Amino acid sequence: MPSTTWADAQGLCTFVDASPSPFHVCATVSMLLTGNGFTELHETDSWPGEPGRYFLVRGGSLIAWSTEGVGRTAPFRIVGGHTDSPNLRVKQHPDLSSAGWQLVGLEPYGGAWLNSWLDRDLGISGRLSVRAGNTVEEKLVRVDEPILRVPQLAIHLSEDRKGVHLDPQRHLNGVWGVGADRRSFIDFVAERAEVPADAVLGWELMTHDLAPSALVGTEQDLVSAPRLDNQGTCYAGTQALLSAVERPGDQVPVLALFDHEEVGSMSDRGAFSDLLSTVLERIVLGRGGGREEFLQTMAGSICASGDMAHATHPNYPDRHEPAHHIAVNGGPVLKVNQNLRYATDAAGAGAFALACDQAGVPLQRYVHRADLPCGSTIGPITASRTGLSTVDVGAAQLGMHSSRELMGARDVRAYSDALAAFLTPTA
Repeated sequence: MPSTTWADAQGLCTFVDASPSPFHVCATVSMLLTGNGFTELHETDSWPGEPGRYFLVRGGSLIAWSTEGVGRTAPFRIVGGHTDSPNLRVKQHPDLSSAGWQLVGLEPYGGAWLNSWLDRDLGISGRLSVRAGNTVEEKLVRVDEPILRVPQLAIHLSEDRKGVHLDPQRHLNGVWGVGADRRSFIDFVAERAEVPADAVLGWELMTHDLAPSALVGTEQDLVSAPRLDNQGTCYAGTQALLSAVERPGDQVPVLALFDHEEVGSMSDRGAFSDLLSTVLERIVLGRGGGREEFLQTMAGSICASGDMAHATHPNYPDRHEPAHHIAVNGGPVLKVNQNLRYATDAAGAGAFALACDQAGVPLQRYVHRADLPCGSTIGPITASRTGLSTVDVGAAQLGMHSSRELMGARDVRAYSDALAAFLTPTA
């Protein structure tokens, strides 16, 4: 495998391992952006009018852009994605006990493939809301210790030795010790976060698999990692933006990473919120335009909704559309659904196909089986909320929504290059 391809795949592994929660994704991307000349802005402040590289964070969502080297009326080229992944999250009253075991109450977030979370060493990550005098501050927390485990039922205790149906209310609590006397789990997390336990006012905490990401296979041509859906896009989109700002074109390149896609995007920072539209309008206003200029700019703009795609599964090829084979290491994937579970239309397909051609990478075209329900993305939401022309794209993977997923190592660079070409197309 070429050294540049290996470096990009290893870079993805490093990115994922640094980002166990949506809040850590934003922290990781922020660090990369700041190291490349971007300045963080805050929504409550006035924004600078001069051209520059900027980003903002709202909870687990992040938007970054550059107005360097482009005209005042330049349209937007947007790469979108999401920071969240299906997992098990900590309940508000997490301290439980049963049969002499001490448990932490967990519940599924998103469409987690529940059996993949059994018998794994799990850490905890997320954020705490902490009292600081008469104000509340946010504190990121990450415990990379094997403190939780959701045990599988022994095969001898199942009714037919074929496993059990997992009840998300009863069967997903995490074991973290034995004995009658044990401190509160939130007190434990507060200690690891180095804050007083009585100062913790709220939390968004989630589990993560502690096994590190790795290049696997005899040729190391596969990436085995958690949260590839959709940190594969977060990483590729960030690399694409960093590439785009070094060769400005006639568009304003934008990276928009949203939280809560896996549960429908209906939040203050999800794709259904006003976050993207507000930021884009403020960019136009900061460049001296008004409402009319904003509407004109939006009409000429386009978004690539990036999310991972289903590779054809070698053990279940019958579950796929037979005329649309999707291969790992086969290049980026254009996703089309006639019932608009994906936002792609002919115009969007043309724009992304041209980007792949200009990047020198192959393009694959995905269609879901007509007799199986199709998943969705931020694409249709973004298109309907903003009026932006939107195309759904991704990189191929196996094991989507499992605690551990698999993609092609060569696809990391190909995906990044295609998104970079989309952000700054050749004239």
